[in-house]
Amino acid sequence: AWGGWQLGGREQARYASGVGEVKSVAMTDGSTATLSSDSQLQVRMTRGERHVALVRGEAFFDVAHDPRRPFVVEAEGRRVRAVYTRFSVRRDADALRVVVTQGKVSLDSAPGADGRGQPAALLPAGSMATADRNGVLVRSLPLAEAERFLEWRSGYLSFDDASLATVAAEFNRFNRRKLEVADPSIAGLRIGGN
Repeated sequence: AWGGWQLGGREQARYASGVGEVKSVAMTDGSTATLSSDSQLQVRMTRGERHVALVRGEAFFDVAHDPRRPFVVEAEGRRVRAVYTRFSVRRDADALRVVVTQGKVSLDSAPGADGRGQPAALLPAGSMATADRNGVLVRSLPLAEAERFLEWRSGYLSFDDASLATVAAEFNRFNRRKLEVADPSIAGLRIGGN
């Protein structure tokens, strides 16, 4: 009976999107995930926790209400915990970005060798946190500005005072044909637009 409960209480799934593809998936708990270009998730649902590993890329989560089972997204040694909220997690080569558009999430690090993690950062709606090896930087934004970071869900990319190199790198996430900034002297040129 114990083995049956253990097996019956677990569900696993893997979701992925191709380069240039934005894909929405419905999870068994009623939550949805929208995967950005070239992204991958590994999902494990148990009786005590809804666990998502962001293997690569970016995903936006609309979390179904279930206070008995926290919704945890893990990436780059950090955990984002939510109960009922809407947020995105983006995994880059050297940093993790979390944008919250509804509710609150907690961002903390996995325990180190000493068994202790860094203190958790509580992120309310309109927050954007960037975590890298130097720590966590949290910015409070108007909700409309936070939503601009997620316009990829509608097929748009938005930039405001971004370097040409940053814009090219973002376009390259969505295309097989890559843009190159051939002249390093213009890589820092600041641009904006949709």
